[in-house]
Amino acid sequence: MANYPLVLSVTSGKGGVGKTNLSVNLACRLAALGRRVVLMDADLGLANVDVLLGLAPERTLFHLFHEGVSVEDILLPTEYGFSILPAASGVEGMLSLSTGQKLELLESMDSLENEVDFLIVDTGAGLSDNVLYFNLAVQERLLVVTPEPTSLTDAYAVIKVLKNSHGIDRFRVVINMAPDVKTAKNVFTTLYKACDHFLDGVSLDMVGHVPPDEAVRRAVIAQVPFCIRSPESPAARAVAGIADAVNCWQPATRLDGNIKFFWKKILFQEQSVA
Repeated sequence: MANYPLVLSVTSGKGGVGKTNLSVNLACRLAALGRRVVLMDADLGLANVDVLLGLAPERTLFHLFHEGVSVEDILLPTEYGFSILPAASGVEGMLSLSTGQKLELLESMDSLENEVDFLIVDTGAGLSDNVLYFNLAVQERLLVVTPEPTSLTDAYAVIKVLKNSHGIDRFRVVINMAPDVKTAKNVFTTLYKACDHFLDGVSLDMVGHVPPDEAVRRAVIAQVPFCIRSPESPAARAVAGIADAVNCWQPATRLDGNIKFFWKKILFQEQSVA
């Protein structure tokens, strides 16, 4: 059986929960495990992935949509073993993709399907059209939540909209900035109970938690991933555990009714075995 890329989003209901930092360091750790990783900055108008890595890309996804360049022209290797697809920052026209641009993006990703083991899609926060689109286009959704009540409320809102309006019923959860396992489990349990009570058939899986860590702040200032700058720090060890779990996930081999990156290859297989 052919191997397919596993495509996952890292998403959140609330900004400021550490979503992009988790995406960058998860990409680092998966690359260190020998996987071929591309990290797409899907916060299209407020890009931060390149900033966290101290990079200044010459081309971004803006150039894909407006100047006709290819994904290969945009793809930017990093010194940490993975590549990024950078987005633009402060470009209003990127805040909401047209239907044509969405199809163009799906089409353009076909060229990477044999070159990638993991495509990590770092979405924006909230419930904008772009955020919903990217969460529909992936196979797995990694929802980042913190112990703050507002983060929990907004995370539940994301789950509710994706479930009730789009039929998405499975979510992976990372609790960020939780000081200990007990706190992380309490946060997850609160979210789980809300979904169990108000939403029918939602599956939540806690993948891990990342504790508050001064090494994270220092790494952001240095523009170096904390798992590289401080590999023995509590946060780095936590992300290593999350990466080990993600590395065991299996990519979908059949369509499940939602849009998918690399959909042509998956669809071809489904037709061939029908």
